[in-house]
Amino acid sequence: MPPPADIVKVAIEWPGAYPKLMEIDQKKPLSAIIKEVCDGWSLANHEYFALQHADSSNFYITEKNRNEIKNGTILRLTTSPAQNAQQLHERIQSSSMDAKLEALKDLASLSRDVTFAQEFINLDGISLLTQMVESGTERYQKLQKIMKPCFGDMLSFTLTAFVELMDHGIVSWDTFSVAFIKKIASFVNKSGMDISILQRSLAILESMVLNSHDLYQKVAQEITIGQLIPHLQGTDQEIQTYTIAVINALFLKAPDERRQEMANILAQKQLRSIILTHVIRAQRAINNEMAHQLYVLQVLTFNLLEDRMMTKMDPQDQAQRDIIFELRRIAFDAESEPNNSSGSMEKRKSMYTRDYKKLGFINHVNPAMDFTQTPPGMLALDNMLYFAKHHQDAYIRIVLENSSREDKHECPFGRSSIELTRMLCEILKVGELPSETCNDFHPMFFTHDRSFEEFFCICIQLLNKTWKEMRATSEDFNKVMQVVKEQVMRALTTKPSSLDQFKCKLQNLSYTEILKIRQSERMNQEDFQSRPILELKEKIQPEILELIKQQRLNRLVEGTCFRKLNCRRRQDKFWYCRLSPNHKVLHYGDLEESPQGEVPHDSLQDKLPVADIKAVVTGKDCPHMKEKGALKQNKEVLELAFSILYDSNCQLNFIAPDKHEYCIWTDGLNALLGKDMMSELTRNDLDTLLSMEIKLRLLDLENIQIPDAPPPIPKEPSNYDFVYDCN
Repeated sequence: MPPPADIVKVAIEWPGAYPKLMEIDQKKPLSAIIKEVCDGWSLANHEYFALQHADSSNFYITEKNRNEIKNGTILRLTTSPAQNAQQLHERIQSSSMDAKLEALKDLASLSRDVTFAQEFINLDGISLLTQMVESGTERYQKLQKIMKPCFGDMLSFTLTAFVELMDHGIVSWDTFSVAFIKKIASFVNKSGMDISILQRSLAILESMVLNSHDLYQKVAQEITIGQLIPHLQGTDQEIQTYTIAVINALFLKAPDERRQEMANILAQKQLRSIILTHVIRAQRAINNEMAHQLYVLQVLTFNLLEDRMMTKMDPQDQAQRDIIFELRRIAFDAESEPNNSSGSMEKRKSMYTRDYKKLGFINHVNPAMDFTQTPPGMLALDNMLYFAKHHQDAYIRIVLENSSREDKHECPFGRSSIELTRMLCEILKVGELPSETCNDFHPMFFTHDRSFEEFFCICIQLLNKTWKEMRATSEDFNKVMQVVKEQVMRALTTKPSSLDQFKCKLQNLSYTEILKIRQSERMNQEDFQSRPILELKEKIQPEILELIKQQRLNRLVEGTCFRKLNCRRRQDKFWYCRLSPNHKVLHYGDLEESPQGEVPHDSLQDKLPVADIKAVVTGKDCPHMKEKGALKQNKEVLELAFSILYDSNCQLNFIAPDKHEYCIWTDGLNALLGKDMMSELTRNDLDTLLSMEIKLRLLDLENIQIPDAPPPIPKEPSNYDFVYDCN
């Protein structure tokens, strides 16, 4: 007979005694179990003791997490969190350097446990640590030369404990003094600082900036970009990652009027070239966190263009009109003298109108009207001027080449530039907040100070080339733009390392090549539209949908590791969720790290019966997306969020690692609830599998024309004399 579900068999250790094997009844209060253990070893005052995991986590067992204990777990009897916190609070104030160092080491380890952290914080432990950082460092300055390793370790453990305690979100970041901020900033600004101290100091500064507007202003006064740059020139990728994270945080939280100023400082300090040399082109692989920070920096840099992108041109603004005059002057000065005062005003007006038509503006009389739509607003005009000034030969060639063609076949430079700028802003998602999960940075955008403008210059020349290859007319404008978008997107997916390499990729993606790719894809996903094929599809579709449903459920049985997002990405926590093989229960639980292999069912202690699930909601309807915070504003995270609602007010909240897993889980959960699978992935899978099945069934009919209507059934013969009995 199997043991009762509430009985768990464990081993319990106590220093100096043999481990004790015992059965824990999960229905009994935890205090009664601890008393029973203490009585077994004749220990008085059981209220001063607690149980904790004997593994590397050392987490305390509480009424809240006791269900995580499973058969075979090794526990340890230890002093209670309150006692431990009280003792450590006293020990870290010891006058003995060795005792103090040992106490801080223990504190740094124990602070990862939220139960202990709460007790230590209740003793005003955070204030004690900040005082030690503010004043204690001066006290040991004289000892630093003779006890440098000890001093460094002491400060490192103090900062580690501080970071771990703050990471629980119990204490507000707004409570810290200017003196503390100055001290942390001094560790970053000082050269030759211990790596572990520098790393934790950078992490603290990043959290301060991200979690408090007041602290952002104070940190911004203490830290300059110039002081952070040297940390990027080292060889430690973790320090480089934390440094870029601080720069990103300062960039993200800066007021709108300060961001451009900060961008100018970054340009002056040659941040881009330093990152390119010491990070992107360093002789080592870029880890996921570094890739994320580079992606964030890329997004924030492009977001500086949003202001110009959303600014309409004022037709009455002379300075803005002068830019259009300059475009005309650069293109046509070789033909005529612009300052020729002879001739009437009407004649000059007529000449300007003719030239603006050659430049490809929609409004020939007043081209300023072309830039009143946002996006792309004034950004399109900025790009055109940059192209005209920095790639003058190419600009003049394109304008004159098209002005010499028939009106019908000319590629309108002005209209093309405006639409292309809008398209590039869409591709690069200019104006959107960076995703919490994306690592998609492009090395080529770090190779030039004006990377967006250079990107535009390459693409406008591509557009002109594609226009000629397609022999397009003005009616084909939208078709050309679609082809150009496909060319650019396909080239970007190869992650070219430089703008020149990007240009080479585009050279290989001519219109002819795009047609070949499209034809190949069409053949692979051939759409049979004849009536017999459509009827066959209808007959096969339920069978295919059942196959997709089984695949989704099998994937849920395998399970997925989800990440718990918090304000400090690098200290991510993971949890795992999977469906039981009989499809009746969801098992889930926290993990120490991302799993490398299969996660067994018995390691996931929490359960949710499928029968209890009331609904599955996605995106903005999710409870965790309605909470205040950065996630609420993030479009990409919203697209990956879903929640399971059960009981009255209970929910299980998810943020999928990517769009594919999101589709798998939402489809699988809907299938469990008997609802339709509506994801984009299901539509794609259905199309692919249907197409393959149809092709397989029609193999024997190759080169045979299938009629739209079935052939008529012939009339019955007048007699059956043609039937012979062979016997």
